[in-house]
Amino acid sequence: MSQDVLTTETNRRQLQQIIAGLSDGVILLELDQTLLWANDAALAMHGVGQIGDLGANAKEYAKRFALRYRNNHPVPVDNYPINRVARGETFSDVLVEVTPIDDEDRTWVHNVRSMVLADSSGEPESLVLIMDDVTEWASAEQRFEKTFNANPAPAVICRLSDLRYIKVNPGFLEMTGYARDQVIGCSTYELDVLEGAENKDLAKQRLREGATIPQMQAELKVAEGGTKQVIVAGQPLELNDEACMLFSFVDMEPRHKAEVALRQSEERFAKAFRLTPVPILVCNASDQVVMDVNEAFLDTFAYPSEEVLGKTLMEIDFIHDKAARTKLFAALEKTGSLDRVDVRMRKKDAEEIDCAVSADTVNIQNNPCYLLVLMDVTERKRTELELVSAIEEVMKDASWFSRTLIEKLANVKHVNSPKLPSVSFTDLTARERDVLGLICEGLADKEIAARLKLAPNTVRNHVSTVYSKLDVHSRSEAIVWARERGLFSSEWRPKSQR
Repeated sequence: MSQDVLTTETNRRQLQQIIAGLSDGVILLELDQTLLWANDAALAMHGVGQIGDLGANAKEYAKRFALRYRNNHPVPVDNYPINRVARGETFSDVLVEVTPIDDEDRTWVHNVRSMVLADSSGEPESLVLIMDDVTEWASAEQRFEKTFNANPAPAVICRLSDLRYIKVNPGFLEMTGYARDQVIGCSTYELDVLEGAENKDLAKQRLREGATIPQMQAELKVAEGGTKQVIVAGQPLELNDEACMLFSFVDMEPRHKAEVALRQSEERFAKAFRLTPVPILVCNASDQVVMDVNEAFLDTFAYPSEEVLGKTLMEIDFIHDKAARTKLFAALEKTGSLDRVDVRMRKKDAEEIDCAVSADTVNIQNNPCYLLVLMDVTERKRTELELVSAIEEVMKDASWFSRTLIEKLANVKHVNSPKLPSVSFTDLTARERDVLGLICEGLADKEIAARLKLAPNTVRNHVSTVYSKLDVHSRSEAIVWARERGLFSSEWRPKSQR
């Protein structure tokens, strides 16, 4: 702008009017849309250093800068503030995002208003755009918007001036079943989130005062006509320079249902625990302190409850073999459960009984525990041992039995009480597997030596090793061990015979 222009009386009056309405950046246009002048703040808001970088006129400005509304929709060129003021429009509080065409990584948010300056006769003479840089505010608002919408906790924001909801997040809509347009613009009288609050009067008073509403239980109406159990709280905040209240909620329905289900489950467990006729014991997994036993346990082992509850299994000492107890709990710690393991138990009067122990790991009040079910199998065990003893006697010389009969006897000998985890078939060497297979065929050591083309002493050594690894003491026990595991079908042959 030339010094002559600035010294004219008309332009001095125009500059006075501009300065009077100045907020931040100023751009001055001629009536023919020529960009006449811009102050430093306006240039900085566009990332340029001189008026020519904005463009010679409104048309060139539109080619150099892309404008978008805050909803991310592009601003049509005809609706650019610079074109609207060129048409003589006056407006205020137009929010636009301004991005240079040649540098899309830079964006400002302008709050723009216009002025039409008149000459002494009242005719339009100059056009003015006045803008505030609200980029930082817009960025903070955008962050708040994203955080508010991403927050999984249901929430609504109420404007205190008219008690109408101005924001709602997806969590609230999902919890209540309302649509967004059923909430936004609705008043607290129409959708009263405090109606079912346990301390409604205090909550309403705090809302009127714009003060914090403490957490309290409430029943919140939902779209389907029912209610939900929630915890509601209110926090005052300012949004767009307006006093508001942020209501946040915790949906208690899932927790309530889980608590009911847990209580019912605990009741069923307690009834089953108390009424079952089989002895049951619950102990802490870490130190084996007995937490609970049922009546069947006290009756079977003849202990009073005060001599059991709160004591360790070592103190009670009702497991006859300490090594067996150590082995039992080592296996339980490793696998988490056991199924029908034979253990010799001792009653308070020192009478010994045989039990098949099944166990599992359970969590009680977030504390890992062992649940032990102790089935008294003393009578069955005695019968089985008598039968096994008879079979052992018969099988001392099994050479004259058919293979089918040997297998049937071995299956009869099978005791339906799985042992603690022990050696597996894969722990045997290939030769030891061959020897075990021929034992299961009923062959004597000499016959095995001939079949495998080995010296009799070598076969005897292999047989001894197999017994040791399988923890058995006779051919019949070795046969039972193999049959229990489904080994050696009729098609099996030692490697030397394949």
